[in-house]
Amino acid sequence: MVDRSDWLASLPPSAASDLAQVWIPVGLPGFSGGQKVDRQTRLDDRYGPDGWRLAHIVRGRVVPPAEAIREYEEAYRVFLRARRPLVAFLAEHCGNVYDESVENVFDESYEQPHTASNHYQDIAVRRVIAELADDPAWPEVRQTEAGEVELLDLGTGRRHRVPRAYGFRGDALLQIREPDSPGFVLSPAVVPVHDPALISTLPGRQEWYHLEGCGHLSVEAFWQMSKVVEVRYDRFLAAGAARADPLGSGGA
Repeated sequence: MVDRSDWLASLPPSAASDLAQVWIPVGLPGFSGGQKVDRQTRLDDRYGPDGWRLAHIVRGRVVPPAEAIREYEEAYRVFLRARRPLVAFLAEHCGNVYDESVENVFDESYEQPHTASNHYQDIAVRRVIAELADDPAWPEVRQTEAGEVELLDLGTGRRHRVPRAYGFRGDALLQIREPDSPGFVLSPAVVPVHDPALISTLPGRQEWYHLEGCGHLSVEAFWQMSKVVEVRYDRFLAAGAARADPLGSGGA
């Protein structure tokens, strides 16, 4: 590829400064899972830690993950509020929920720079149940005292001493993950996106969430298909021939 970015060096400083404040989407990274750190390292090396960021396309707008995750959580809110028996099961029989690792129960924020892979479904479920515990229209969910308790993992049969999630008064620990996990009913591949305007498809692309639950109609599909990598335009131009493969070898 011919490097056509030499013109950037000929611009006055003010023009270069303007372009340094322009961000453009350069690719759809898709699901990263355990490759989260590898992706960060690869893009840091190429564009600098301050030269790239993740964003989402939501209803035609480029928004930060913190705004997009509100749509993710709302999908769980709509899903659970329409399924009172499932809410009753969670509140009466479970004490907490997790995704990949039991340690997930200690995370309250969707921002997880410390984790090997992100987990959102368990946090969304905890937040919705906590809301219902304070809602008198949901007597099946009660306010509970904070503190650590011993819970039985329904999938592994092991017991763990972990915090009791607010609104959960049971003795079970529920994993929300693959189809063979006890909490698959709450998988983000099973929970449909709540707004048709958030649905997108990409023919020819197939990841795990396309093969489970409601496929491209799920909240997981919304999250992954709307995700883009944004790069500062001056850093993108400075990448030279690497612009032909902006996410690096093997995607992101």
